Amino acid sequence: MDNIKVLLIDDEIEFVETLAERLELRGYTSKIAQDGESGISMIANESFDVVILDLMMPGLSGLDTLRQIKEIDKALPVIMLTGHGSTKDGMEGMRMGAVDFLMKPLDINELLEKIKLALNESLKG
Repeated sequence: MDNIKVLLIDDEIEFVETLAERLELRGYTSKIAQDGESGISMIANESFDVVILDLMMPGLSGLDTLRQIKEIDKALPVIMLTGHGSTKDGMEGMRMGAVDFLMKPLDINELLEKIKLALNESLKG
């Protein structure tokens, strides 16, 4: 699994930049989109192995972003993030095709495990 390309879609810039650094230290290539529209545009124009998507963003919501991502690439694994204590939207995201969801604050090792599982599943599919 060399050179895994991760797209991080989250409006909390300090959080997402820190997460990108932590992933890159572990050998991942990461790109950042600060809103759903930018993330969708990036997915339409380049390929990613996995997407980490925040549920709560201004403008296009995480669930609406997920819906559009799945229209572009149904097989692209998406892991949803929520920092607002509710698992309801995370479960809805999984019904819509997300492979998993995690609560903020993130445990980086748990995220890395979810990414590996998502990539393994997408290779099988």
